[in-house]
Amino acid sequence: MKAYEAGLKRAFDVAAAGAGLVVLSPVMLVIAVALKLLDPGPVLFRQTRAGLRAKPFEILKFRTMRAGGGGALLTAGGDSRVTPLGRLLRRTKLDELPQLINVLRGDMSVVGPRPEVPRYVALFKEDYELILSVRPGITDYASIKYRDEEAVLAEYQDPEVGYVTKVLPDKIALYRRYIDEVGFATDLRIILATAAKLVAR
Repeated sequence: MKAYEAGLKRAFDVAAAGAGLVVLSPVMLVIAVALKLLDPGPVLFRQTRAGLRAKPFEILKFRTMRAGGGGALLTAGGDSRVTPLGRLLRRTKLDELPQLINVLRGDMSVVGPRPEVPRYVALFKEDYELILSVRPGITDYASIKYRDEEAVLAEYQDPEVGYVTKVLPDKIALYRRYIDEVGFATDLRIILATAAKLVAR
């Protein structure tokens, strides 16, 4: 496990992200063109997240909201800022594909705790000292459990209160579980479970 963490995990990330970008580049091109045609504005959404050892980085996603929409950091189900194409991208998780670039850059791993915005990291500083000892990832146990996070947040009168008091603490527990179990077998199991969730959708 130590050898995997020390170097093999990064080698796997580079190989997986590189292959993914090559195979999925036609899909990404179609999405980029559709975004430009249907809702003029930037193709990519960029947001500062806390990375390895709390170093900030810009996470990349396909833009799913109207350009210049602003508003809350969180998105609950039925958010009027989300475009029709954006809803499709979010439901299928295709909006996450540009994060393969983040993986190649070394900002992220394929599997690891999801990167959080600094505002919420500051609220759980002690927990994130451990969580950010590993590189954040595209998918993990929390991503699988909260596959429909927007629907979960829509159940709260105030989505941010629900996120901070209920959802994020549960995610943190799952992030800690991943760190306890980190290894190739764990990563493979999470990747397969994520793929199964996407197919089932």
